Amino acid sequence: MSVLTRDEAQTRAQIIDVERYTIALDLTTGEETFDSRAVIRFTAHAAGDTFVEVKPATLRSIALDGQPLDPALLDGNRYPLTGLTPGPHELHVDAAMSYSRTGEGMHRFTDPADGETYLYTQLFMEDVQRVFAAFDQPDLKSVFAIDVTAPEGWTVLGNGVAERTGDGRWGIAPTPLISTYLVAVAAGPWHSVTTEHAGLPFGLHCRRSLAPHLDADAEEILSITRACFDRYHEKFDEPYPFDSYDQAFVPEFNAGAMENPGLVTFRDEFIYRSAVTDTERQTRAMVVSHEMAHMWFGDLVTLSWWDDIWLNESFAEYMGYQTLTEATAFTDTWVEFGVTRKGWGYDADQRPSTHPVAPDPDAVPDTASALLNFDGISYAKGASALRQLVAWLGEKDFLAGINTHFARHKFANATLADFIDNLASATDRDVHAWAEQWLRTTGVDTLTADVHEPTGPTEAGQSWALAVERAGSRPHRITVSTFDHALNTQAGPGHLAPRDRFELDVPGDGTPLVRTGRRPALVVLNDGDLTYAKIRLDAASWDTALTHLSAIPDALTRAVIWNAARDMVRDGELDPARYLTAARTHLPYESDLALVQGVLSFADGQIAARYTAPETRPAALATLTSLCRDLIRRTEDGSHPGLRLTAVRHFIDAATQPDTLQAWLTEGTVHGGPELDPELRWRILTRLAALGATDETAIAAELAEDPSATGREGAARCRAALPTPEAKAAAWHAMFGDDTLSNYLFTATAQGFWQPGQDELLSAYVDRFYPDATALAARRGPAIAEAAGRYAFPAYAIDPESLATGTRALKDPALIPALRRKLADQLDDLRRALAVRTTEH
Repeated sequence: MSVLTRDEAQTRAQIIDVERYTIALDLTTGEETFDSRAVIRFTAHAAGDTFVEVKPATLRSIALDGQPLDPALLDGNRYPLTGLTPGPHELHVDAAMSYSRTGEGMHRFTDPADGETYLYTQLFMEDVQRVFAAFDQPDLKSVFAIDVTAPEGWTVLGNGVAERTGDGRWGIAPTPLISTYLVAVAAGPWHSVTTEHAGLPFGLHCRRSLAPHLDADAEEILSITRACFDRYHEKFDEPYPFDSYDQAFVPEFNAGAMENPGLVTFRDEFIYRSAVTDTERQTRAMVVSHEMAHMWFGDLVTLSWWDDIWLNESFAEYMGYQTLTEATAFTDTWVEFGVTRKGWGYDADQRPSTHPVAPDPDAVPDTASALLNFDGISYAKGASALRQLVAWLGEKDFLAGINTHFARHKFANATLADFIDNLASATDRDVHAWAEQWLRTTGVDTLTADVHEPTGPTEAGQSWALAVERAGSRPHRITVSTFDHALNTQAGPGHLAPRDRFELDVPGDGTPLVRTGRRPALVVLNDGDLTYAKIRLDAASWDTALTHLSAIPDALTRAVIWNAARDMVRDGELDPARYLTAARTHLPYESDLALVQGVLSFADGQIAARYTAPETRPAALATLTSLCRDLIRRTEDGSHPGLRLTAVRHFIDAATQPDTLQAWLTEGTVHGGPELDPELRWRILTRLAALGATDETAIAAELAEDPSATGREGAARCRAALPTPEAKAAAWHAMFGDDTLSNYLFTATAQGFWQPGQDELLSAYVDRFYPDATALAARRGPAIAEAAGRYAFPAYAIDPESLATGTRALKDPALIPALRRKLADQLDDLRRALAVRTTEH
């Protein structure tokens, strides 16, 4: 299939405008295909040739202005339209289209819990062609009017209000001007919770088997939705631009959510059927807020080409966190961003595949290259850059520029240049220069504190000096905070008391900043986490931090220091064992759940699993299980259920002996709680499988008790984790020899397959991975390629031979771009893990 190039899109946009799509979808024609009929009204500005995209199972007929055309002329996904004359035209396309099992196009899912079937579209980038014929590029906005024929008993959802028009027939209200990739349809026997707000219909929708779980959380989700909706109307001058706001939680969704106008689709793991922490609820709320921000930035005003996709995502990421903080009870969202999302950006920005937040248009020549830039740079780094911009510019001027942008480009398209010009119109500051320094450059700056005695004349009394050394090129406005030991006070021994807090521009004029008073015990750069940079404390401050981290009053300050420790481990500057010691020392006293979750995830998922050599891994796991036991004991009074749940989860993941886990599973509860819900039962069984302490009989029995979609995934994960040659061979065949696994079942199988400690059993599969993944990606496309590169990669084979094998495989010309990029990133992470293991401290 041909990918669309930027040059082709620009040429086509000069030739035609598209006024209206009238689409008829028949979802009653069988389990493999559905019928799609498209009528496209467009205008040619001049005589010439162009093409329309469609990826049919069968192209039955195509006609232009009433004249039949030959379906055999379809070339891959392109049908040529030659000899166009200036003026209006009407194109009719009738096709049978294939359902997807990979989350692309029209995804079809049958719920094993009750046998009900659900369909939904995911049309991002170039997948509208899997559902109906289209001039598929973001700057050819159009009106979309869609009719759907669905089985009786089903409900149809779309971008506009959907109404039943007859037996199984539904009409979806025509949209305003939107881009092709934003069209959405969802159909099935949905369970729905509906209400009205601000004169608009609001709805929540999920599978019937999840109905009790949605009902339990519906008011919480709707409350978040209403609060964010109202707050955005306080920030933005343009009103919400669509006729309704539905949020559908759909099965086997590849992303977290998709900002379809009027019908946001979410992965239905956000409908919690097991216990979750408040931080996980906050994450769901943030995604709700993020997607709603897209209604303005992305949907009302849309990028002209995919080089500016970062702007959609960075804006929504920043606004999602900031608006949630302002409008809801989740007031500490930036702590979670700092300890979780920001590391995603830092990691991506230090790989060879790094790219500017705003890449040069020539670096995104086609849709295949654009798809590669959905990473921590486009989301977390971009949001961090915007947060730094707001700190530098001021929120008033920032919002003034944003509202100018919306007013000038509503229901149309815009570029980065438009965005920067509109911001510049609201301020005297040089926003263009800021953009060049922040958005057009790559890599992470490092800011290092140099705290010393003043060298020149000073005022009478004690004083100290601070210089900030910058490795990098960007300007930073940061907050510096200082702390003293608070001995013999009501705070108690070991507490740190804030002394001072001041702003600093980096780079400065080269003169160290002199402050009065004795040298502080701790100096923290970038307190408040308002810039994007790696932070290095001075030696004395670092010693204080390692011994007194839990005594620092503010959670965001602690997040900055934990992030610095994480970066130092990754850069080989801090022994991983010292990080574990710090976690063991301070997490039992940590009050912020996002920090506990973030630190434990890095300690378990990276340090114990990858950065620690096999011979020292048991000691690392023992430290983690001991820490988790302390947290479990600390929460026996029931006052911190989220902290207790987090500790239980990580105890399970780090356990090296099966006895405690088997006792919990047999008794159905952790002693003192919580009772084991499906998530915890499958988590325990997966760990027991990896330890060789369960078998197929137990897995099948658990699946019989939980025959849900999540249960099927849990069973696939457990079976793949079993440490037997037969289990590994069966899992490998399911992933790479049989193309029937859905995207979620593939992922679950891959997650179970590679296990630390099974090195000898798995060694033969390291070499097999590369040719098998290459062939799989060519057969099944980018979504499965991304899953294979992320989850089926031999991440725990950390040795020079594995690295050399992967490096050679990268030269294979048969690699599709999505897999090549994922493998390049994974191999760089492997190289880093190998370096951390071999660094002497």
